[in-house]
Amino acid sequence: MEKQLIKVHPNDNVAVALKNITKGTPIEFEQQSIEVLSDVKAKHKIALTTFKTDDKIIMYGVLVGSASQPIKKGEVITTENVKHQSEKVFGKTEKFTWTPPEVSQWKDREFMGYHRADGQVGTRNVWLFFPLVFCENRNIEVLKEVFEKELLNQNVSKHQLLLRSLLNNSDPSQTTTVDQAVPVFDNVEVQFITHQGGCGGIRQDSESLARLLAGYVNNPNVAGATVLSLGCQNLQIRIFKDALNQVAPENTKPILIYEQQQMGTVDNMLNTIITESFEAIKMANEISRKPAPISKLKIGLECGGSDGFSGISANPTLGHISDIMAAVGGSAILSEFPELCGVEQELVNRCVEEADGKRFLELMKAYEKSVVDAGSGFDMNPSPGNIKDGLITDAMKSAGAAKKGGTSPVSQVLDYTEYVTKPGLTLLCTPGNDVESTTAMAGSGANIILFTTGLGTPTGNPITPVIKVASNTELAEKMPDIIDFETGAIIRGEQTIEQTADQLMEYILEVASGKPTKAMELNQNDFIPWKRGVSL
Repeated sequence: MEKQLIKVHPNDNVAVALKNITKGTPIEFEQQSIEVLSDVKAKHKIALTTFKTDDKIIMYGVLVGSASQPIKKGEVITTENVKHQSEKVFGKTEKFTWTPPEVSQWKDREFMGYHRADGQVGTRNVWLFFPLVFCENRNIEVLKEVFEKELLNQNVSKHQLLLRSLLNNSDPSQTTTVDQAVPVFDNVEVQFITHQGGCGGIRQDSESLARLLAGYVNNPNVAGATVLSLGCQNLQIRIFKDALNQVAPENTKPILIYEQQQMGTVDNMLNTIITESFEAIKMANEISRKPAPISKLKIGLECGGSDGFSGISANPTLGHISDIMAAVGGSAILSEFPELCGVEQELVNRCVEEADGKRFLELMKAYEKSVVDAGSGFDMNPSPGNIKDGLITDAMKSAGAAKKGGTSPVSQVLDYTEYVTKPGLTLLCTPGNDVESTTAMAGSGANIILFTTGLGTPTGNPITPVIKVASNTELAEKMPDIIDFETGAIIRGEQTIEQTADQLMEYILEVASGKPTKAMELNQNDFIPWKRGVSL
């Protein structure tokens, strides 16, 4: 008989529906009989015992909520009968030991990457254009149009052709075929960032943006950069240079900086930028891919549009990838601090250095206080889509999200814009907002990002390949244009997490060696800096 329920951890008192279950269905589960008391949608949870008001709800082996009213055995867990609750944390409470996974098949594997003078290795070779202030966004957009049209030999897009056919009352099916663009250069690509910062806000936001942009320049996927400044903004060129010197004191990458108020007309400035940037891009094209050990990968771990299967299939698969990276001397980055609420104790106990455990709690408490002071709270984090697909409390969502970090020791705890410098698992303070988090991880050195989703999201990044990992097969079949890899076989019981992770690891090495992701093919180049106000 096909399995209908799964209990993630032996101590759980709720189970996850693997398929839609009709009210009144009797189920034999773990040597007990359960009558389902209402229709249950796949991914939602049912009570394995009877709960009184305020009884604890346990899932993934941790507290994820409490009963806000009596709940009968076999009843569905909902936002109406459960409220958010998580465990209190008291610092490091136990000695942590770890048994690394078997990695003999991985320890000597290589990818084809771009070697940098500082020892980092890129998975892409990007010449990056960006402004220090939003006033220069228009000039960045002009440069983007010029360089992309000429360097990519871009043809009219199929969507332009569709509109053209509608205007001409012609048959759209006869006019939407577009030849693939052929780049002029083989080894370098150009990417462009715009943003709304650099002036008009508090000075701390500009300084934070400077550190983020410096991290992008230092990222091994970047060969060099063209930087535009207006001149009078908060984020002065000096502040950016200081930030770059702090993260990369021995920087040898070419950085071309232009200040509009010192250059006269826009035409004069753009002519100079185009001429000098083109020469620099030609030199960057001379850098070619060479073999690099797998330990040179820094893998960002992200989830967005999560569903009730994310914490069972896709996220644990990333967790095993994270453990593989720790075992071979590579790096993994776990961010999204609001989505670590409820699992703080486990992460503190996993910190190699006690000071890192203390810093993690300090960052979490300061973040949560800022949210509460603004009249909200981490309990407001689950989105309507999360709740609709079974993630009804922040602690429940967090317990599943934290599975991306595997089981290895935490080697480093960093605040936003700080750069990863140690192998192993790093905790990086970012919001749970998908784009703000992926933006941050690239700025902290991630040269690959794994992004799990149960509902579907098109997020990408201008410098770091983003691999979309679906938690279920239905999503992969419905949105094949944005999904790179799917883990539905785990839900069906056809593959183990370890087997699926091995397959994903092979795909990661292909992407690291130049295979484009779906987000890259769709030109999904999202970049949103985090203003340290309130963002979940």
